[in-house]
Amino acid sequence: MSSERGPLAGVTVVALEQAVAAPLATRTLGDLGARVVKIENPRGGDFTRTYDQVVHGQAAHFVWLNRGKQSVALNVRHPDGRDVLRRLLSRADVLVSNLAPGATSRLGVGPDDLDRSHPDLISVEISGYGTGGPLSGKRAYDLLVQAEAGVCSLTGTPDAPAKPGPPFADGVTGLYAAISVLGALAERRGARISVSMFDAMAEFMGYPLTWTAATGVEQEPVGMGSPAVAPYGAYPTADGRTVVLGTTNDAEWTRLAALLGEPELVARYPHNAHRVAHRVELDAVVGRWCASRPLAEIQAAADAAGIGNSVYRTTNEVLAHPHLTARDRWRSVNTPGGPVDALLPPAIVAGRAAPMGPVPELGEHTDAVLAELGYTSKDVAELRAAQVLGPLED
Repeated sequence: MSSERGPLAGVTVVALEQAVAAPLATRTLGDLGARVVKIENPRGGDFTRTYDQVVHGQAAHFVWLNRGKQSVALNVRHPDGRDVLRRLLSRADVLVSNLAPGATSRLGVGPDDLDRSHPDLISVEISGYGTGGPLSGKRAYDLLVQAEAGVCSLTGTPDAPAKPGPPFADGVTGLYAAISVLGALAERRGARISVSMFDAMAEFMGYPLTWTAATGVEQEPVGMGSPAVAPYGAYPTADGRTVVLGTTNDAEWTRLAALLGEPELVARYPHNAHRVAHRVELDAVVGRWCASRPLAEIQAAADAAGIGNSVYRTTNEVLAHPHLTARDRWRSVNTPGGPVDALLPPAIVAGRAAPMGPVPELGEHTDAVLAELGYTSKDVAELRAAQVLGPLED
């Protein structure tokens, strides 16, 4: 693989994955140039393939997370399928998995197995709750883990807790997994790594946990705002839009009070703790000011005063966002049903273009990958006849 593909060119990642967390981890590695071989159940593949059919007959989740990967439809529960997997791992650098608890050990590729059979391989197991605790054997999905880790208690309002819209637990966990792989590759030695969604969410709860541990008080969610600072939130404008603005420090508060035409508020509420305690009153002041002005006027005045601000936007508005367009952030990616627009990876590496490879069909690369491993066409035919290889009908 050409070095133009990125810093991980020449690195092969085998993915025993499904859903979001592991696919995001391996797609991130693929964006950096790694070759990602995705092992899929020959009967249907990654279950997110059938979540919906909105993208040229394909599921939005799958299209988002699986571009540039090679799909091998392999029954790893079959002894011959496990042989194929082991042979593939002997040529790989990294194994990433997010199967059910204990599944990799049952397949003979758990951490202890790999210590014996593939000591130089880097393996990352993504789980819901990690090992050794009372929740370790439970099923774990994004919403379940966010609720268990307290994230939902800080989202929405006190009488209507909510889950953050994007799959936050899956996404953060996947990125931690990718980071851990990069660290192990830099160390140039085999590694056994585990990352749990619960631990990732507990880490991102660091501020509220630290606050409550120090005060004994649980912060209440404030909708489109922050319990940490005030005034800071979303306010309707005179022309029917919603502006988001506020303060994060005392200097900004002084400028905001002047902008509102009420500089005397600074003496009454000089520090953030005072403002948080009087959030409702201050939100009303900011709300009245915004409600009497159109969005453009508010943003121009806020920008001139050095007050951070943005616009509340819906997904349709983000698709047409002028900032994405002006910075040429969209690329066309091929899928089995036709091309789709996809965003470039967030990290921009000067002088390198992101691979942005096609989304694979189920089992599209099975024969080619097995040929690389030394299987003859007769071998492949026999494995397919034994239903070790797919795709297979349900």
